Amino acid sequence: VSCTRGRCQRLDLSRCTRSCFLTGSPDSFRNFISKGQRCLLNVSNTEVYKNAHHSSGQFCFQPSQLLGEKTLSLQISSVWQPPLHVSAWNTQIIRSFHTSPSFQAAPVPLFWIIVKPAQKLFAIILGRSIRNWWKALPPNKRELFKESARKNKWKILLGVSSLGVLFVMFYFTHLEETPITGRARLLVFGKEHFRELSQMEYDMWMEEFKHKMLPETDARYQVVERVVGHLSESNKDVPQVSALQWVIHVVDEPGVNAFVLPNGQVFVFTGLLNAVSDIHQLSFILGHEIAHAVLEHAAEKASLVHFLDFLSLIFLTMIWAICPRDSLAVVGQWIQSKLQEFMFDRPYSRTLEAEADKVGLQFAAKACVDVRASSVFWQQMELAETIQGQPKLPEWLSTHPSHENRAEHLDRLIPEALKIRESCNCPSLSGPDPRLIFKLNMQHLLESSKDQETPNSTKHDLSKPKLDFPHS
Repeated sequence: VSCTRGRCQRLDLSRCTRSCFLTGSPDSFRNFISKGQRCLLNVSNTEVYKNAHHSSGQFCFQPSQLLGEKTLSLQISSVWQPPLHVSAWNTQIIRSFHTSPSFQAAPVPLFWIIVKPAQKLFAIILGRSIRNWWKALPPNKRELFKESARKNKWKILLGVSSLGVLFVMFYFTHLEETPITGRARLLVFGKEHFRELSQMEYDMWMEEFKHKMLPETDARYQVVERVVGHLSESNKDVPQVSALQWVIHVVDEPGVNAFVLPNGQVFVFTGLLNAVSDIHQLSFILGHEIAHAVLEHAAEKASLVHFLDFLSLIFLTMIWAICPRDSLAVVGQWIQSKLQEFMFDRPYSRTLEAEADKVGLQFAAKACVDVRASSVFWQQMELAETIQGQPKLPEWLSTHPSHENRAEHLDRLIPEALKIRESCNCPSLSGPDPRLIFKLNMQHLLESSKDQETPNSTKHDLSKPKLDFPHS
């Protein structure tokens, strides 16, 4: 958008940034699968995000001279050249696109990292000691204890209830509202202290990838830098966005991954740049990652895990006290840990991912991104897994929503995001809806697959398809 004294001119971005992922020559399409939906980053004179000034209202901002006169744009190597013949699909697609590292963006406070194993060990020793003590008691003394427990059952119940009230009071006294969404969440650790501890993980990642960092002169680095700069400038009315200094790191790794540490350090793998079809998809993904940092999901997740682990110490002590043998206690402990993981930890992680999708979509809308491309990205990931024959595990086994459910969730959010985009005086979206293009080409893919099945074939081999795609 180019704004001069309130008059805006719209630049047609469809020719330079919007492209369907099922495109290109045979070699480029093979690279798309083998390298995680391959696309090229080329230097272009196209003005993707040109000069824009603060629009009317306080809801959104349009940055000035963020991407420069000569911006870098994401482009597919070629555009829909029929006929497309593809064979030998040699690929290693990551099953799930995890947009956060294994430590959930930052380690929990160092003190609790040391204390947690000691707490569990103490609970095991205590429970085992209670069991051995009970076994060593003569039968008559056991009966005395049982009789005493029956007489004082109300006192015991009162004590247990008091302990439960303490936990409830602790929980509700540590609740606060999540920025932007206003959702109530438990926050045990101090946010500022937690951001300081994220420096530990930053040093770890820098040490691991020190030989794989792209220089600032690299075209791919400049794309990420300008997209993040545009997103942050467009959302500077959000205090949590303007409070952080966003530092870019592009890692030459094939993994489809990106994450943002709580202190604003942005890490993007080149595998992600190869997986997105255009700059709109990249903007949404980076908006999603920025949302994780802005919403302080790392501190929130660590707080919940710490609270649940503390509660589980009571059950862990009971398991080791009640189970007659150590082997049964180990099995009981494993069951208890898995129940906690699948009933609380993973569903909560999926909730945070869905919230980051919602807020990230809003960030992208305020940056005048074509938000309709967000759901297409996850449909592409779903298709890539299907083509490769990846096993489709139930969503409850994952820390992230399934690609299909994620795309559906974004489709429900897109109408609201389009209203936000319109309120920011963004240029009207030109060209067909990318979701419609994807749907039509999926239909063509299925028809082409059926047409090319030989009469004698009893099973269609998706590992070596021969497909033709129409010009678009």
